[in-house]
Amino acid sequence: MKIKIFADGADMAGILKEYKKGKVQGFTTNPSLMKKAGVTDYKHFAMEILSNVKDMPISFEVFSDELEAMKKEALEIASWADNVYVKIPVTNTKGEFTEPLLAELAEKHVKLNVTAVFTMEQVKQVAAALSDTVPAIISIFAGRISDTGTDATKIVRESVQYTVDRKNIEILWASCRDLYSIVEAEACGCQIITVPNAILEKLKLFGKDLTEYSLETVREFFRDAASLGYKIV
Repeated sequence: MKIKIFADGADMAGILKEYKKGKVQGFTTNPSLMKKAGVTDYKHFAMEILSNVKDMPISFEVFSDELEAMKKEALEIASWADNVYVKIPVTNTKGEFTEPLLAELAEKHVKLNVTAVFTMEQVKQVAAALSDTVPAIISIFAGRISDTGTDATKIVRESVQYTVDRKNIEILWASCRDLYSIVEAEACGCQIITVPNAILEKLKLFGKDLTEYSLETVREFFRDAASLGYKIV
């Protein structure tokens, strides 16, 4: 498959494990994942990753809500390493579009990953704010879009087509829910998909014979029932 798989997480051991496997092409993090992983020192955490992963893109997100504070954080994060992309949310918590900040950072040659994008209108706004030369990623939260009963593939396809002539912009399928999302993202022409480590573990199942998988499942149920000593009659 042509699509690039980025591991999505903030567990240091898990990140290094996936890096050593050599099956992913990049990494992403976010504040919620960091909270879940118990990260207490953001910069120390980032520097530890960057000291081990020097040849793949890694996205680190700003934490502030005001654009000026976001700018200061973004410039600091961008200074950590050349392979760093700075994640900027498409809006702040007040719903204010971050376009002025995106445009300013792009002018300063900061690699951006614009996150929490849900609509085609947002994609167009973000694309208009980005530079034509600086590498950038637009992260469309396809999994969360699908959770609302909306066809995420339609938005992703339109986004890929809309940015087809912007060679520096890549469309990323975010909030992956299952392994089949990789197939869907690839079919949409998406350049990147972020995949949690738990789903990455399922890559060994990719292309597995379904008849064989059926038999393995029946045997698993039988073994578990036998181990419990159940008797019906």
